[in-house]
Amino acid sequence: MKVNSKIALLALTATLSGLAHAEDLPTFQLDMSNGKVSPTRIEVPAGKRIKIAIKNSGTSAVEFESVQLRKEKVLAPGGESFVVIAPLDPGEYKFFDDFNQATGQGVIVAK
Repeated sequence: MKVNSKIALLALTATLSGLAHAEDLPTFQLDMSNGKVSPTRIEVPAGKRIKIAIKNSGTSAVEFESVQLRKEKVLAPGGESFVVIAPLDPGEYKFFDDFNQATGQGVIVAK
């Protein structure tokens, strides 16, 4: 096997491994739509990595953002994606739709 083929195979294996690992995480659903987020409160286990599956069911772009968690994700209308969050200490962590900050706010509560 050529060196380039080995590198490509290793990169593919690492990517698939990372995806499989993300799929095994406790997953919490978040819908963002035209300036609203649902649910506005997501309770998660403290001390465990989690995945927030985000869906934009609205007609305009949205941006999941949390300054406290250092996460952001832009989604086009109809788009779906996720963010993986490192283990959290007990507490509340705000998030918002950066394109609709006045109405699109929520909180992740780690217990």
